[in-house]
Amino acid sequence: MTPAPSKPDGRSDPLWRWVAVRMSLLAVGTMLVIAFCMWLRLALATQAMERRMPPAARADVTRLMTSPETNKARIWPYLERYYEVADFMPGLLGDDWLVFYGLVLVSIPVVGVLGVVASRPLSRQFSNVAAAGRRVAGGDFSARASVTAGAPLELRHLAEDFNAMCEKLSRYEREVMDSSAILAHELRTPLNAAMGRVQGILDGVFEPEPAQLSMILRQLVQLNRLISDIHFLSVARAGELRLSIDDFDLAALVDERVHWSALALRDAGVACSTALDAPAPCHGDRDRIGQVVSILIENAIRYAASGGVLSLRLTREGEDGYALAVEDRGPGVPDEALSRIFDRFWRAEHSRGRHSGGSGLGLSIASVIVEAHGGVLRAANREGGGLRITASLPRHTD
Repeated sequence: MTPAPSKPDGRSDPLWRWVAVRMSLLAVGTMLVIAFCMWLRLALATQAMERRMPPAARADVTRLMTSPETNKARIWPYLERYYEVADFMPGLLGDDWLVFYGLVLVSIPVVGVLGVVASRPLSRQFSNVAAAGRRVAGGDFSARASVTAGAPLELRHLAEDFNAMCEKLSRYEREVMDSSAILAHELRTPLNAAMGRVQGILDGVFEPEPAQLSMILRQLVQLNRLISDIHFLSVARAGELRLSIDDFDLAALVDERVHWSALALRDAGVACSTALDAPAPCHGDRDRIGQVVSILIENAIRYAASGGVLSLRLTREGEDGYALAVEDRGPGVPDEALSRIFDRFWRAEHSRGRHSGGSGLGLSIASVIVEAHGGVLRAANREGGGLRITASLPRHTD
C-alpha cells in the first residue's frame, strides 16, 4: 500500500476541511482574479486618457480631484472632453459591464478545470476503494486499495480500514481452506479408529473386553474434545462467549495451574520455574484464564520439551494490567510463521503435534479467551532459542 503524504506534523485534513479549503480558495481566487482584471482595465483606460490630455489640463484635473465635491463644475468639462460619456451612463451594457461579463464567461471553464484538478485526489481515492471493492466482491481477497497522495484524512482511513478488512478476509479464507482439510482428517482419524475396533469386536477379531472398550473410549473422548474445542472457537468468534466474572488472585491461579501440571512436566523432563509478582488481584473469569495458563503449559510440553526448561513470569504491566510470560528453550517457531501461531489447526510440527494428541486449537482458544478479557496474546522467539508467549491482561474485565 502506497503511503499518502501528510502534513509536517504527520496529520492530514479531514474531509470537510479538505473540501471547504479547496472550494473556498477556488471561489476567492476567481473573485480576486476578476477584480484584478477590472482594476487593470480601469488603470489602463485612465492611463490612456491621461496621455491624451495636455500637461496643463492633466495637472489641473489632478489638483481638482483632491476635492471633487467642491470642484464639480470645473471637473465636468474635462470629463466631457476626455472621457467616454457611455462610461457614466446607468445600465448593464456599458464597456465595464461587458468586460465583467467576458471575464465571468472565461472564468467558468477555468474554474471547472481547476475544480476537477482540485477534487481529483478525492475522486481517485473513491475510485481506488471502489475498484478494490469490486475485486473483493468477485472473490479476490488479495485486492488492496492504494492510498492517493493528498487524499483527506477520512478517505485515508477508509482505504486503510478497507485493506485491513481485506487482509482479515484473506486470512480467514486461507484459514477456512486449510482448516477444512485438516478438520476432515482430525475428525476421521479417531472416528475410523473407534469404528475399526467396534467392527473388529462385531466380527469376532477382538474380544469385547475392557481393554478394547477403553481404546474405543479414548478415541471417542478425543473426538468429543475436538468437537467441543471447535464449538468453543465458533461461539467465541461469533462474540457469544459468556464469561463468569469474579475477583481472584492471578498469581495464585498461575501457581495452582503449575501444580496441576507438575506430573506432566516431570514425565516430559521439563524443569519449571515461576516468578510471580504477588499478590495480583484480578477481576475476570477465573476458570477461563486458568484454561489459558494450562494451554500455554501444555503447548510447551508438547512442542518444547526438548529444551528441558520452562519459566512463567507474572509482572505488572502499566498501571492497570498484568503480563504473563511463558518462556521455553525449545526449537521456537520460524519468524515468518509467528503471525500464524494462533490460527486454528496450525502446528509448528504437524506430525509431532498429532502424535502428542494436539489438535492445533489450543493457542487459538487461549487467544480468544484473552481477547474476550480485553487483552492480547503475543508470541516471539527468544534470544538463544526458544519461544516466549505473553498474555497481556487488564486488571479489570468489563
